[in-house]
Amino acid sequence: MNLFSTPWGALELTRFPAEPRETLRAWDAADDYLLRHLAETGTDLAGTTVVLGDRWGALATALAAHRPVQITDSHLGQQATRANLRRNVPDAEVRLLTTRDEPPARIDVLLVRVPKSLAFLEDQLHRLAPALHPGTVVLGTGMVTEIHTSTLRLFERIVGPTRTSLAVRKARLIFSTPDPAADGGPNPWPLRYALPDGIGPLSGRTVTNHAGVFCADHLDIGTRFLLEHLPVRKGPDRVVDLGCGNGVVGTAVALANPDSDVLFVDESHQAVASAEETFRDNAGPGGRARFLVGDAADAVAAVRPEGADLVLNNPPFHSHQAVTAATAQRMFVTARSALRSGGELLVVGNRHLGYHVRLRRLFGNCEVVASNPKFVVLRAVKS
Repeated sequence: MNLFSTPWGALELTRFPAEPRETLRAWDAADDYLLRHLAETGTDLAGTTVVLGDRWGALATALAAHRPVQITDSHLGQQATRANLRRNVPDAEVRLLTTRDEPPARIDVLLVRVPKSLAFLEDQLHRLAPALHPGTVVLGTGMVTEIHTSTLRLFERIVGPTRTSLAVRKARLIFSTPDPAADGGPNPWPLRYALPDGIGPLSGRTVTNHAGVFCADHLDIGTRFLLEHLPVRKGPDRVVDLGCGNGVVGTAVALANPDSDVLFVDESHQAVASAEETFRDNAGPGGRARFLVGDAADAVAAVRPEGADLVLNNPPFHSHQAVTAATAQRMFVTARSALRSGGELLVVGNRHLGYHVRLRRLFGNCEVVASNPKFVVLRAVKS
């Protein structure tokens, strides 16, 4: 648990799910810089304050007395916010929205935690710009490694004149003044494109990507390698596409085996929306699929009591800017719990990550299905 000292008091914050030996904080210098600027300048927070991209709820929890509206794409981030609010300000009236919900019609203060994905920022600024007015305070924050010239140009184009602060503890602020005459052009998201040939049932078919989904404008090479080595299975199958992204892997399985029942799971609302559109466009309305925004653990409950026959996984190894194996480990543990006896887990990952060691320790077995100089596809079977 992290103790975060803010102008509104000290807060006990955690990420979600909380790891027993968690070493990553639920806040950073960028969150601290923004909150101290708000307090020092006496920014009026009496109107509608919207917090976009609040990673673990540090900003929404600190400003809870002002009843902010948090907008996030992350299920885990929203769960962390709920837990941190309960712990620190249980009676707070904070409105928690996802990126798929309708945003407030009027925004008086917009606080933006700059995301890793420039596409996601572009999409969300387009969505929120109609709610801004000339008096709206627009304030962004991020670490210096997260704020680029392209970031500032995006604010400038969609919101209005933009400048940055000096760096403090490797963090910066972004000041943007809403300009009613600003013409950001049409929102290019979601993006649809045709997949390449040679990847099995989805060859040449159309995929849908909402902004912020991993490799939103092309098929990433790890997923392509997995698609080239999917097992040929016939008959009824309960399949989980765990961390589904845009859903191409689960959709490929559904096309190859129409009798399969596929559960698409991701903690990103944008990802699950992408997966649903990709599946419907290619498998048709008769396809058998379910779509779940949730943690890996939610997938276990969704396949009980029978369990899954096959779990597909391309685990991330970043949590925002931090490199961590915690997410992959949690997914592997979850996959084992979700599988029936004899069920299989199929994983693709970078060779250097050494997933085979973790899988062998967890399942008691692990075999290499395919490998190339960069990636490996691994198979583990639950005994």
